[in-house]
Amino acid sequence: MKTRLTILTAVLMLSTMFGVNAQTKESKYGVDSVKTILSASLYGEMVKQKNYKEALPGWRYVFNNAPKFQRSTYTNGVKIMRGMYYATKDKKYVDTLMMVYDQRIKYYGTNRKYPAGWILGRKGGDLFAFNKKNMTKVKEAYTIMQKSISMRGVDSEEAVVNKTMEAGKLLVMAKELAPELLINDYLAFMDLLKVRMEKYPKKASNVKGAIANVENDFFAAGVADCETLSSIFTPKFEANPEDMVLINKIMKMLNRQECEDGALYAKVAEQKYKLEPSADAAHNLAKMFFTKKQYSKSKDYFKKSIALEEDAEVKAELHYKMALILISENDLIGSRKHAYAAIENKPNWGQPYIVIGKAYVAAIKTFPGKAHEKQAVYWVAIDKFMKAKSVDSECSVEANKLINTYSKYFPGKEEGFMQGLKEGGSYKVGSWINETTKVRLNQ
Repeated sequence: MKTRLTILTAVLMLSTMFGVNAQTKESKYGVDSVKTILSASLYGEMVKQKNYKEALPGWRYVFNNAPKFQRSTYTNGVKIMRGMYYATKDKKYVDTLMMVYDQRIKYYGTNRKYPAGWILGRKGGDLFAFNKKNMTKVKEAYTIMQKSISMRGVDSEEAVVNKTMEAGKLLVMAKELAPELLINDYLAFMDLLKVRMEKYPKKASNVKGAIANVENDFFAAGVADCETLSSIFTPKFEANPEDMVLINKIMKMLNRQECEDGALYAKVAEQKYKLEPSADAAHNLAKMFFTKKQYSKSKDYFKKSIALEEDAEVKAELHYKMALILISENDLIGSRKHAYAAIENKPNWGQPYIVIGKAYVAAIKTFPGKAHEKQAVYWVAIDKFMKAKSVDSECSVEANKLINTYSKYFPGKEEGFMQGLKEGGSYKVGSWINETTKVRLNQ
C-alpha cells in the first residue's frame, strides 16, 4: 500500500509537467499521460514481484493506449504473457504474446541493438516453443525464424538457429517440409555458426553447443545417411549435370557425411573436376579413390590438389593423407616428408607426428645395424608420440597408448652397459632417420 501511495504522489507531481496539451495514442505518453505513468509504475512493481495476474490490467492499458511510451512495455509484456500461459495453459496468452512482438516491431523495430530481425527471432522462437505439436504453428514459426536469420545473418542468436533447425526436423518428420530444404538449412547454419564463433570468440562455448544441437536435430530427422542423400540428389544431378551450384551443394553434403564411397560421389566429383579443375575438385576425387583403396589414383589427385591449394589448413590435411597412403605402401621416407609438410602448414596438429613415429617403428625390421641400434629407433618414435600430445591434446589417448606399447622394447640396462650407453645420454640414430635423441633403458 505504501508503494502505491508513493507512486501516486509522484505521478500527481509529474502531471503538472504535461499541462493540457492535446495527446493521442501515437504520442509518447498516449491519450492520458497521468494514467499512462500511473499504470506503468503500478504494473512494473507487480512484474518485479512476478505477480503477472495483477500486472495485466495496468500493462494492457499502456500497451493499448501508449504504445510508444517505453520499450519496457514490450519486454515486460513478454514476461507477463509467458507467465500467464505457464499458469493457465490458455493459448490466448500466446496469441497476445505474438501481438506484443508485432507491436514492438512497429514502434521499436529500428532500434539499433534489438531491431526487427532480432524481435522476429524471439517471436518465432516463442511461437514454436508453445506449439510443438501443432504443425501449422510450427511451420509458421519456422518461416518467421528463417526470416529473422536472413535479416540478422551472423548476428542471429544461437537459440534462434537451434529452434529453426528443430522446427525443420519436426516438419520433415511430419512430411510437411522437403528433406532438401532441411539439408540446405544444415549447411547454411553450420557455416553461419562457424563464422559467428570467429567473429565472437567470447561466445565460443554457446556456439559450440548450438553446433552440436544443429547436428543432433539433422541426424534425428533421418535425412543424413548416405543412402537418403543419394536418393534425394541423384535425380537432381542427372537432370542438371552442369549446375555448379547444385554440384557444390551435393559435394559439401556428401563430404560432411563421409559418403565418399558411393556411386553419386564418384559421378559428381568427376563432373566437378571436368567443369572446374581446382584444388577442391581434385581433393574430392583424391578422397574418393582413397576410400576405395585405389591409392595410385588417389595419390595423383592429392598431388594435383596440393599444387593448387592455397589454404594452409586444407593443404596440411592433404599432405597428411598423402603420408597415410605412403606409409601403407611402406614408402616410409615419402610418408615422413609429407607428414612434415603437414606440420609446416598446421604446426599444432599432432596426427602428423604420430604418422612419423609409426613410420619409424615400421622401419625397425629393415633398419641397418646391431640389435641395440635397431632398438634405438624406438626412442625417436617415442619422441614423436610425445611431441604429438604436447602440441595437440586431442592426440593424447592415442599417443599414450603407443608410448606404452613401444617403450617396452627399449634396450635393457645390461645391454646398455655392454654398448656403452648411459641413461639420459645423447644418441644419434643414423641412416635415413638421422635424428638425435636421448638414451632410455629398461630394467
